Amino acid sequence: MYQKTIKKAVQIVGIGLHKGVPVKLRLEPLEANSGIVFYREDLAKSIELKPSSVIDTTMATVIGNSEFFISTIEHMLSAIYAYGIDNLRIVLNNDEIPIMDGSSIGFCMLLDEAGVIDLDSFKNVIMIKKDVLVSEGEKFVKLSPNNYTEYSFKIKFDHPVIQTQSFDFSFSKKSYINEIARARTFGFLKEVQYLRSKNLALGGSLDNAIVLDDKKVLNSDGLRFENEFVRHKILDAIGDLSLLQKPFLGKYSSLAGSHKLNHLLTLELLKDSSNYEIVSVKNLYKELNINYEQAYC
Repeated sequence: MYQKTIKKAVQIVGIGLHKGVPVKLRLEPLEANSGIVFYREDLAKSIELKPSSVIDTTMATVIGNSEFFISTIEHMLSAIYAYGIDNLRIVLNNDEIPIMDGSSIGFCMLLDEAGVIDLDSFKNVIMIKKDVLVSEGEKFVKLSPNNYTEYSFKIKFDHPVIQTQSFDFSFSKKSYINEIARARTFGFLKEVQYLRSKNLALGGSLDNAIVLDDKKVLNSDGLRFENEFVRHKILDAIGDLSLLQKPFLGKYSSLAGSHKLNHLLTLELLKDSSNYEIVSVKNLYKELNINYEQAYC
């Protein structure tokens, strides 16, 4: 399988979750081996997508430096990863990615509009060679060796609608669109009220998040999946791990994982080269008998 980019530039305008202001977002093709690059056109400044670019994980994954930042990147990156796109320029005129409907399905539709094309270089894949674990109390995230990409997530909330939920997901583009992309972010009404008192979540609404009071879901249309909450956690994890800059072959497992733990996991993996091997997809076919291309059918 070859590296991919989009066929043509596409653009949308949406609302940022925290500031609640319109954000113009444009996706542009890039040539092979360029990677994913963000560009703040209001500041004329670029930043490459990689683990060391992360500066905050408190409420979202945020990249930046001493001069600027870009927030809430994980939902869009999740869709970009699912479509197998390796090279892309992401242009915006503010410091947040639009929240859309709180899921990644809007970004999938944008990528469908743009189209995806092969470039003239083979894709490289990170093969997980041994277990890598990051924990915080009982919470953990882990990568383990596996011949395909798999996610296993479990959450526990002291709330009658959520309680304990688990979901196992074998990655493919088709299954991502059907099983993960429509799962929305969620929050609790009392937390939303607190955040707004701090001038955060100003763009949040029932149109772009699942909101719960102490007993029930407040959205009139209810849930899209019975276990939509844990499915969204997998959506987030896919976006967060895309900062590895290459797709991985392995199993991701988590109990109550977070943006913070996902970021620490990428750093822990890359800290020791014996944890992984970077392999050309060409060699995956020939030497390891792994048909990685099936993941993007």
